[in-house]
Amino acid sequence: MAMNARTIGAKLTQAGKLPGRAVCVFGSEDLPQDSVQISKIDRCIARAVYKISMKGDIPPVHFGTEAKAGLCPGGQGWCGVTAFSPTTKYFVSTGKLDIMGGAAEYLKPNPDAAERFFNAPGKIALPSKYLNIAGWDQLDEAQEVLSFILLGNAESIRNLGALIQYSFDDIFGRIMMPSGPSCASMVTYAAGLTEKAPRGTASVGPVDPTGNAWFPPEMMSMAIPLEMAKIMAENIEGSFLAKRPQVAFPAKRLGMDEKADHF
Repeated sequence: MAMNARTIGAKLTQAGKLPGRAVCVFGSEDLPQDSVQISKIDRCIARAVYKISMKGDIPPVHFGTEAKAGLCPGGQGWCGVTAFSPTTKYFVSTGKLDIMGGAAEYLKPNPDAAERFFNAPGKIALPSKYLNIAGWDQLDEAQEVLSFILLGNAESIRNLGALIQYSFDDIFGRIMMPSGPSCASMVTYAAGLTEKAPRGTASVGPVDPTGNAWFPPEMMSMAIPLEMAKIMAENIEGSFLAKRPQVAFPAKRLGMDEKADHF
């Protein structure tokens, strides 16, 4: 019997020893029960994901073209809610005095490079009227999802990366660390919202320093398309995570001067 999203989320949360819960992304034409507009939790999509993962009392959230009030303008563009503002290229790069007082993030060397950056993913579009984000344990048994978001420390993400590679022969193409804001790393690419993002590839990140103010320095994100997540969950019992847990999560670590006989 095929695993449902709840089972996959539970297995990946446990196998990765995540500090919170796996988070799921899915589309819908109607609002799920008990869902709230995302800006009631946070104006930043990625920070809302973080809160949903780490706090069990945060409800499922949604956003869309008719549910975007209070949402970060950049996040709206990167998640397919609205087009990018023509002035954003200045803010992301070196600034322009008559736009936001010259405020700049210096993430790109100049406005032209920023514009190419915005064009790189191709068309970004919502899969349905609403895009929903929820913890795995908040889903109905029959709920279909687009992707999973796993937040963990470096060891957890390394192990989950090894689990991805467990059954794939393509050693270079299954995991990427793509450019973009935190919301794109966590939501957009793996959920298939972009025209050009590779399918069947996990996104590790985020590589967006503007998220460092709220995302713990020891944590990283891994966003995984549904089909890849299914394979990962199915492979747990046969992999090193179940067969050699003492290697995946060692109780004692070697000091710098200790001899490493074997692992």
